[in-house]
Amino acid sequence: MILGSCEAIKRLREDITYAARADAKVLITGESGAGKELVARAIHDGSARASGPFMTINCAGIPETLLESELFGHVRGSFTGALRDRPGLLESGRRGTVFLDEVGEMSLRMQGLLLRFLETGEIQRVGADTTAQRIDVRVIAATNRPLAQEIEEKRFRSDLYYRLNVINFEVPPLRERKDDIPLLLNHFLESYARRYNTTPPQLNEEALEMMIAHTWPGNVRELKNAAERLVVRRHAIVTPADLPEEITASRALTTAQASAAEPARPQARDVILQRLLEGRECFWSAVYDPFMSRDLTRDDVRSLIRAGLERTSGNYSLLLHLFNMEQGDYKRFLNFLTKHQCHMSFQSFRMASAKRRPEDAERRTA
Repeated sequence: MILGSCEAIKRLREDITYAARADAKVLITGESGAGKELVARAIHDGSARASGPFMTINCAGIPETLLESELFGHVRGSFTGALRDRPGLLESGRRGTVFLDEVGEMSLRMQGLLLRFLETGEIQRVGADTTAQRIDVRVIAATNRPLAQEIEEKRFRSDLYYRLNVINFEVPPLRERKDDIPLLLNHFLESYARRYNTTPPQLNEEALEMMIAHTWPGNVRELKNAAERLVVRRHAIVTPADLPEEITASRALTTAQASAAEPARPQARDVILQRLLEGRECFWSAVYDPFMSRDLTRDDVRSLIRAGLERTSGNYSLLLHLFNMEQGDYKRFLNFLTKHQCHMSFQSFRMASAKRRPEDAERRTA
């Protein structure tokens, strides 16, 4: 069950319904702890494969030598300890779904083996001389890595990416859906209270405000852990003093940073714009890198794009030149803007430019 009432979660639930009707491969992206496995299970449960198995594997938690055996199985004697033939998860998930969590952590060799299976549907167990029969299984993969960047740096295969990315879901981090925090928190408090046979605690107003203001780097998983901790401590009323230390420390740090940064924030766009236009610094180093390391916000990037499009009358090709990128970066640039909701329609900028032209002409004749 995917809880939440914000627009992003409503759209996510709708997309899950559509994906469940098909049998296409799915790639789920999002930060660690945001609920990617929950999305995968919801797709499986709503599909025609719901009566089949739902198999999961964490590709980051298993060494490559064992991961191949876990996925594809092995035959007796293929390595030390292989005392009998054993099917892998892909075979065991026949007529069901296999969820590959953290697929971005796979080695290039394992990526090649997975790609071959996705292309042919055929399994070859470790140590086997022949290929087994084709397997009917749906593959859903997830990662918290930016795979487009991983592809550019030759750490992830582009052909595998396009095989997996038939349907794409991006699970929003908890800090971008703060309105859902009270709902999720109450759900977890009641759930753990039933488990521990106690009464769910109530948060006073200040404590709840601090929970909502927290940045939740661990996302829903961190919120769930915090809820369990509060139930275990058996407080009837939770005050700020009862909250986990990382939440109170985060609130203090956020307050200090906000007060320090508040006067300078309106200038952030102008400073970076000056680096781009006068310093001739490339967009990728001046904007992309700080954004990916979270030194710039999405609003900062949008503000920069807006300022650039105002100068180019909505022309993205000219914007590429204005921000000191190569012409070959055009597709990568647009993909970045689209993925992070920073892309803007060019029409409004061209209309605004058209309205200014008569005024400019009048000033020139005057």
